[in-house]
Amino acid sequence: MAGWRIGWMVLPADLVRPVECLAQNMFISAPYISQVVAEAAFDCQAELQANVARYRRSRDHLLAALPQAGFTRLSPAEGAFYLFADISNRSNDSAGFCARMLVEAGVAVSPGVDFDRGRGNRFLRFSYCGPEADMQEAAERLKGWR
Repeated sequence: MAGWRIGWMVLPADLVRPVECLAQNMFISAPYISQVVAEAAFDCQAELQANVARYRRSRDHLLAALPQAGFTRLSPAEGAFYLFADISNRSNDSAGFCARMLVEAGVAVSPGVDFDRGRGNRFLRFSYCGPEADMQEAAERLKGWR
């Protein structure tokens, strides 16, 4: 259910009300259908474990393959399906670099400035939540792209 923006927080008692007040300024509640689907997802353990294993394989593949494509400074994810790459040895314009990568290599990644306005110009975010074959193909395309 990635991207559905539904979840919960476990907080110390003294932070419950301040966080509740903050949350009320951002949203009222998750849509009802999202809540129903989220509840049903707790019964899908086999599918969940299969997805976790698939993400792990894709992450491990990219961690091995991306350095061969010149992305040598990677921050491996441990709780999501993203890798951050420091590209300061190749560019100081992550948005321009991403645009060029898309046009020239056919690989879409997110520029770091989408996540950090101050230092994001030198980072990219690779997502590996897609099909494993797509992750492998993307890595192969990037090996031939400089």
